[in-house]
Amino acid sequence: MKKTLVTLLILVPIILLSQNFTRQDTLRGSITPQRAWWDLTYYHLDISVEPENQFIKGSNTINYKVLQPNDEIQIDLQDPLQITKVTQDGKDLNFYSDGYSHFIKLKKKQKKGQIKSIKVFYEGKPKIAVRPPWDGGITWTKDSNGNHFVASSNQGIGASIWWPNKDHMYDEVDSMLISVNVPKNLTNVSNGRLRSVEDYGETKTFHWFVSNPINNYGVNINIGDYVMFSEIYDGEKGDLDMIYYVLRDNLERAKTQFKDAIKMMQAFEFWFGPYPFYEDSFKIVEVPYLGMEHQSSITYGNKYMKGYLGRDLSRTGWGLKFDYIIIHEAGHEWFANNITYKDIADMWVHESFTTYSENLYLDYHYGKEAASEYVIGTRSGIANISPIIGTYGVNKRGSDLYSKGANILHTLRQIIGDDEKWRKTLRGLNKEFYHQTVTTKQIENYILKKIGFENVKGSNLFRFFDQYLRNSGIPVFEYTIVCDEVNNNCKIGYKWGNVVPDFSMPIEINIDGEYTTLYVTDKHNWTEINYKNYVYEKSQKSPFKINPNYYVFTRKY
Repeated sequence: MKKTLVTLLILVPIILLSQNFTRQDTLRGSITPQRAWWDLTYYHLDISVEPENQFIKGSNTINYKVLQPNDEIQIDLQDPLQITKVTQDGKDLNFYSDGYSHFIKLKKKQKKGQIKSIKVFYEGKPKIAVRPPWDGGITWTKDSNGNHFVASSNQGIGASIWWPNKDHMYDEVDSMLISVNVPKNLTNVSNGRLRSVEDYGETKTFHWFVSNPINNYGVNINIGDYVMFSEIYDGEKGDLDMIYYVLRDNLERAKTQFKDAIKMMQAFEFWFGPYPFYEDSFKIVEVPYLGMEHQSSITYGNKYMKGYLGRDLSRTGWGLKFDYIIIHEAGHEWFANNITYKDIADMWVHESFTTYSENLYLDYHYGKEAASEYVIGTRSGIANISPIIGTYGVNKRGSDLYSKGANILHTLRQIIGDDEKWRKTLRGLNKEFYHQTVTTKQIENYILKKIGFENVKGSNLFRFFDQYLRNSGIPVFEYTIVCDEVNNNCKIGYKWGNVVPDFSMPIEINIDGEYTTLYVTDKHNWTEINYKNYVYEKSQKSPFKINPNYYVFTRKY
């Protein structure tokens, strides 16, 4: 498991009521007493998938270490799937259900330090994904040749939508064996490395072993008439197997399109450090939906187009220089799969850093200006209605996790003003929190420590994070201009508006083609500066421009 301290979060009842959270939200989103006392060590998911009947049957063996004595354990599995039996030491166990949380009664209290195991048997027709990957479940479809084409996707809705597990992100299993039985003409691709294939004539079982810690939503099954090709990447930790599974008819297109994978790995190892799962390989697997960041087995459904299904999300042209799904989902290997949130309220740690990785990909291959244009171009989709951080303990994510989060990080890079220090910070995050679950505060504190925030002139970076992560509003650079036509000069007054208490942040303005840094530290009083060489224009146009790399708004008085 990831070695973390468990903190039980106490939620303010009035907040819960105002957002209509349910008991099921709390059972799913909190570290309940029936979860807290045991530590995941190993899963063996052993299932048979019947595409013709859209049916799954099998078991999950769950090994765990006892942290504190207890005799009741919580396992999650969502309707319409049903737990048929639970055993320990060869004996059947009783259990009761509260929604899709199932509470298993052990024969006796288990002793601290013991390694124990239960086996959960289940079956049924899992929820069909309506709009994957955003509406999770199982996608049952067929390829153009009439072969079954099946895949799982289940981040928000939970992995328990198709298999029984400890469905909370704070505790990752140390390793896992995934055994999937499918019809003989099909192949299953899951996480990790293919250990063996057993042939039973009419069916085959594929055994995939994951040797690194893995989060529950990162576990996947992908079933189809796949063909495979591969290459070796000479990476920071040696040879990395890069393996690609695509539908038979798409092999040649994939060989061209997936050239972005090596370019991705070059850029991300430079910015983020070594790929975190060398032992488990890196795979791209074609699926019948857009894509997901399943660990060591990212899924792909971008229809072999550049951009996002052929569109440039930035509207600058730079978004068509790469396949969005390959770059974005692979970025999650560092932020989501290596560094994982403990609570979905901190989902920005996954999506903001990964959306920012698109910018860094462009920076590595096309230069800093191209990267800046891209990330700035994505701002049109930001709503700024509610905070990036969600509500803790109830499985509630925040909003604006993608483009806003990327622009926040881009702004932070400008404030630091030292690209090498910023790169070392990003690499340091992946080293410091290697295979760990984290909170926002841990990420904040590490960044502040690494960049030496006390040396960043004119900035209260503690309040920077409060402003951009815990507040929906964006800082407003408020200014006045008084110009003297006779003496050919202007006086500019400025301050921050729409900011949290004690907010301060330097910002660059461009006057006559030159950038000047203003240390804006006050939201109550105007700071004034004079510019003697400004050529007065009767139009009263602003004599300056804000550096667009800073994500702020402006207001003239």
